[in-house]
Amino acid sequence: MSARTNKPHEVVERALELSRADGCVVIADEQSTANLRWAGNALTTNGVTRSRTLTVIATVDGKEGTASGVVSRAAVTADELEPLVRAAEAAARGAGPAEDAQPLVTGVAGALEHPEFVEAPAETSSAVFADFAPALGESFARARAGGRELYGFANHELVSTYMGTSTGLRLRHDQPNGTLELNAKSPDRTRSAWSGRSTRDFKDVDPAVLDAELAVRLGWAERRIALPAGRYETLLPPTAVADLLIYQMWSASGRDAAEGRTVFSKPGAGTRLGERLSELPLTLRSDPNEPGLESAPFVLAHSSGGDSSVFDNGLPLTATEWVGEGRLKNLITSRHSAALTGLPVAPAIDNIILDGGADRSLEEMVASTTRGLLLTCLWYIREVDPATLLLTGLTRDGVYLVENGEVVGEVNNFRFNESPVDLLGRAVEAGRTEKTLPREWSDWFTRAAMPALRVPDFNMSSVSQGV
Repeated sequence: MSARTNKPHEVVERALELSRADGCVVIADEQSTANLRWAGNALTTNGVTRSRTLTVIATVDGKEGTASGVVSRAAVTADELEPLVRAAEAAARGAGPAEDAQPLVTGVAGALEHPEFVEAPAETSSAVFADFAPALGESFARARAGGRELYGFANHELVSTYMGTSTGLRLRHDQPNGTLELNAKSPDRTRSAWSGRSTRDFKDVDPAVLDAELAVRLGWAERRIALPAGRYETLLPPTAVADLLIYQMWSASGRDAAEGRTVFSKPGAGTRLGERLSELPLTLRSDPNEPGLESAPFVLAHSSGGDSSVFDNGLPLTATEWVGEGRLKNLITSRHSAALTGLPVAPAIDNIILDGGADRSLEEMVASTTRGLLLTCLWYIREVDPATLLLTGLTRDGVYLVENGEVVGEVNNFRFNESPVDLLGRAVEAGRTEKTLPREWSDWFTRAAMPALRVPDFNMSSVSQGV
């Protein structure tokens, strides 16, 4: 009998019963997905999938310290459950003391235990597209009549995570995650424009709005203008800002900073906490309860590494400011790395919000631009220098020249070289914060809200032939 025919909480409880280790954490992830794909103004494929992954974390106390072993497997049958538990225990006994060892989390103030722990997992289905799919069909017709072709995909995922520990925690979190990416192309494929959205349920996305936006951009691209590499006043839309700041967040390790290895290290010793990063009143934060961007309110760690620790599983998460009013306020830490560095405990949270306190739309920022570039999105972002967090990457699907408040044509693509930390310091305007889909990182991180940023001297280091 497949473990999937058993209720997830029963599988977690049975694995805990089988454990002979000094400590045990069991995480069951129940995942369901539904998707649509289209090309040339017609649906091509759709599908629904279901899966379960079971992770067992065993801890074994020894004379030299506590060791941990982690084993994850998919589609575990009832007969395979005990061998999985034993494998985790063997891994722990074969490992040396874990550097990040801490007491497993127990009951904490705020009682994280969820009564829905014993309920069936949430599941998505093609029904999530009940309103979206007909609207998409209408957009195909409009695009066809307007001489453009639509390509793209919509994906919806629901993951129900059940966590049980030998210290008595029983936690449950349901995480919906939806993405929509839409490309419009001219029939000769010489012009392309992109737009994307992040959503929890596809009730707040309208393909007609995206198609209308893309039709305008394809119109802009009818005039082509060649520009050389150089530094340009540049308007970065929310999606581009998100891609850059997500990389910054991934690089905000408290331990690495304290050990002198990152852009957040203070010359000589220590970290840059308290330093001003921007003259604008920018606040970069994460909050598991942010409306529309909700994420797990407790640590879910399937492995240890950097500033993440399996020993922290179940630790409650609260709203955290990484940058407050332009100053660096927190870096990411586990309980272990916080103790090593003397920094506050501040685990990573699965969303990110940048707020500059302004309310101007990107369109209003364009209207007040004398001469500059308007980007669509970034891609192929890679790190060049961790000491400065210098990144390189390419523009994609439309770079437009703005003159006297109007878009006058599309220019060539560029390779850029910039540090997001340095950009925050040089930005002279932030627009209205809005939910956005990070294009480069959409497979790993989707819950973001960002403003557009105006940078007076964005470094377009070379011309790119990409589209």
